[in-house]
Amino acid sequence: MGHGSSGAHTAPPAPPAPRGAVRGRIDRLVREVVKFGAVGGAGVLVNLLVFNFVRHVTDLQVVRASIVATIVAIVFNYLGFRYFTYRDRDKSHRTREMSLFLVFSAVGLVIENGVLYTATYGFGWDSPLQSNIFKFLGIGIGTLFRFWSYRSWVFRAMPARRPVARAETFLEHENPTAVPTTDGTPAARR
Repeated sequence: MGHGSSGAHTAPPAPPAPRGAVRGRIDRLVREVVKFGAVGGAGVLVNLLVFNFVRHVTDLQVVRASIVATIVAIVFNYLGFRYFTYRDRDKSHRTREMSLFLVFSAVGLVIENGVLYTATYGFGWDSPLQSNIFKFLGIGIGTLFRFWSYRSWVFRAMPARRPVARAETFLEHENPTAVPTTDGTPAARR
């Protein structure tokens, strides 16, 4: 018996993650942050360019111009995130993905433009320079929320496959009565 008083066979505990696995996770996270930042940085430029263009070409109020710019940037960012940053993520539930992206983007839009609204109508800071500073600040705060929500809920990672720790462990799970011998062939337990 040797595996407990009930005689039932239990699998040995999984070994702790090797140092290389932790390093690999950190490397993947760093690459993800860099890609997210590249798309996000381009999205910030699109957002600010459209914002300033709309403000100078139309008579829209500052927050309305900002909302238009944010919507254009959301579309731009979705394409960048889906086809660049998170291209290796699960693509099987596109309707769900787009719905969640729009919901979290709308929350980000409220955060981003709430900062601008507060500065403009709460404090009367409405010069072009002040509007751009608070627009940029709102984008930064909204981006923190977006990064967390997009990576956690929208562009979900594919489930990882658990590697088999050792061939012996695999053989034990396939044939619990077999014990590996020194030459690697299973022998019956006695």
